[in-house]
Amino acid sequence: MATSPPPRWAPTPSPSRPLWGPSSPAAGSDSRLLPPFRAMPPTATGEAQPPAPPAGDGGGRSGTHAGFDGIIAHHPEDDDDQREDIRRGGGGGVFITWEDVWVTAVDGRGKTATILHGVSGSARPGEVLAIMGPSGCGKTTLLDTLAGRLDTNLRSKGDILINGRRQKLAFGTSAYVTQENVLMATLTVREAIYYSAQIQLPDTMPVAEKLARAGDTIQEMGLTSALDTRIGGRQTKGISGGQRKRLSICLEILTRPWLLFLDEPTSGLDSAASYHVMSRITGLAAREGMTIVAVVHQPCSEVFELFHGLCLLASGQTIYFGPAANATEFFTSNGYPCPPMTNPSDYFLRTINRDFELENEETRTVSKPSAADEAIETLVSAYKSSNTSENAKKEMHDINEMFGLLTQGGVMLRRKQATFLTKVLVLTRRSFVNMYRDVGYYWLRLGIYISISLCLGTIYYNFGYGYDSIRSRSSMLMFTGGLLTWMAIGGFPSFVEEMKIFRRERLNGHYGVSAFVISNWLSATPYLVLIAVLPGAIAYYLSGLKRRVDHFMYFTLVLCSCTMLVEGLMMIVAAIVPDFLMGIITGAGIQGIMLLNCGFFQLPSKLPNIVWKYPMFYISFHKYALQGFYKNEFLGLVLENNPGVGDKTITGEQVISVLFETEMGHSKWVDFAVLCGMIVAYRLLFVMIIKVVDILKPMFKGETFRCHSQCK
Repeated sequence: MATSPPPRWAPTPSPSRPLWGPSSPAAGSDSRLLPPFRAMPPTATGEAQPPAPPAGDGGGRSGTHAGFDGIIAHHPEDDDDQREDIRRGGGGGVFITWEDVWVTAVDGRGKTATILHGVSGSARPGEVLAIMGPSGCGKTTLLDTLAGRLDTNLRSKGDILINGRRQKLAFGTSAYVTQENVLMATLTVREAIYYSAQIQLPDTMPVAEKLARAGDTIQEMGLTSALDTRIGGRQTKGISGGQRKRLSICLEILTRPWLLFLDEPTSGLDSAASYHVMSRITGLAAREGMTIVAVVHQPCSEVFELFHGLCLLASGQTIYFGPAANATEFFTSNGYPCPPMTNPSDYFLRTINRDFELENEETRTVSKPSAADEAIETLVSAYKSSNTSENAKKEMHDINEMFGLLTQGGVMLRRKQATFLTKVLVLTRRSFVNMYRDVGYYWLRLGIYISISLCLGTIYYNFGYGYDSIRSRSSMLMFTGGLLTWMAIGGFPSFVEEMKIFRRERLNGHYGVSAFVISNWLSATPYLVLIAVLPGAIAYYLSGLKRRVDHFMYFTLVLCSCTMLVEGLMMIVAAIVPDFLMGIITGAGIQGIMLLNCGFFQLPSKLPNIVWKYPMFYISFHKYALQGFYKNEFLGLVLENNPGVGDKTITGEQVISVLFETEMGHSKWVDFAVLCGMIVAYRLLFVMIIKVVDILKPMFKGETFRCHSQCK
């Protein structure tokens, strides 16, 4: 019966000593930890020995093998066990092929520009395919196309097959590591990986196995020495750039995905760090049988030698696709020999880079194109007619034919995740730890709040019950609520950083918006209560407000609800304006407008009906907070009246209904209930805005593309 040949990689044994918890399970005891690859025959040293590569020119096809180091073609004599593994989407790994892929950008007015021009290629298990080319040639666009991450303003066509089938990349079967290292700076390497493992791995997996999986991953990426070091960020120094990149990869391979997409994994690293990162990646591909596709800008020669395959692009066209080791020979055979003692990748990019020749466009004639244009045209034409191109097409067809002979070939099943409750609890704990360690999140605000409360308490110290105390009481209440909520913008930079992590993890399918909103709310509540109660008590008792516990409790409840509400408002601002300075300015402006319409600076009857009273007065949360404060403090009081005007005393109810025009048709608890409703409404509005931004962002990108095209 027809079977597939054995894979050319060997499984990695479990480490003898775990990094966490009790001893790890024996190697191979849990099929969920490592793919069920079939072991290679051992050598004299006891290590698995992959079969020698087939004879041939390496760049074409010899006999039944072709590809980077030899294609695995379908043979009638392949064994049944391996066919069954492939049918389950399991031990055979993942083959991804793309043929005649075109990608065009569409702006808001329907104008288009082609980014990729009919590119084709394939990637195989156990190997690293590098996508290279000058800036703007379409490298990341191709990577996003293969990963299914194209923005909606980009249109693609062509055949992209995974194990010979059109199918979506289900959770746990693929991972995408972005160019930017978006990590939680306050966590240690151990904590970051452990929290991520709890979120991604299913609840049915025992804790010991999760710890063993995390330990395996740390050792695979060489981060054992940095295990208890904090990641670090803009305020504190932490792990190195190379370690940050390896940690970013660690967080995405905990589920042991079959496909791994890397966008500029060596960006910002020196040659030594780049080599360490890429050597770990190639080792990961060999051990785990992963199919790795990486966009690499300009690797050093040592890194270039690590690649199995190379996809070289220029102006959205394929210059070369095939074994990385044969690329130099391809350039030489077409009139562009690489000089001795020169980094091949440097030479390739310098040959096909048009960016630095654009200055001479005015003097260039149609009959005399630039050297880069001529090189691109020559190499594209040569590749299309070469044996390398034919062999690449043959490889794609052989892979697809192999899976096509199977009734259910290569179906990639979604892997189990943690439950929604588990995700919320783990995210809450992680966020609570981050808030505790990040001084700028709440602790700095607490210090500022205490300072403001001391200022207010001493300025309005023990204002008594005279006629002048009426204005003092109202001012004290307004400034306490207004200033303490205004200062919530101080934690905006820390929240923006957390939002970046949320966007990365959400795109990779770790959790959704609801889990993030609930966990952020739960983790922030203890800190918000603290910064409401402690500063509130200082201002309340120094100024001489009602000395009753129930009135003080209502005062702190309203103050706490206001801080929660402003947190929701700043979440909305962060979703729309994810920039530190612009977000702070926007948040301060919104709060300023609401504060001006709360009924303190101008009585409600004096506000212009259009806009300022309807609707601004009624959507300003300061209105309900101030009315609640007024009712809580003034109702039941008897104050001295203005000398020479009517009675000697005046009731608090007369003060707030006549002087302050407070709505007296409902109790103070209705005002508090409105604030609580607005807290929930702001969180729901945040979820809606996240969804809307996902839809509108491509439109803005399209408009940017249109403007850029017009400038050209």
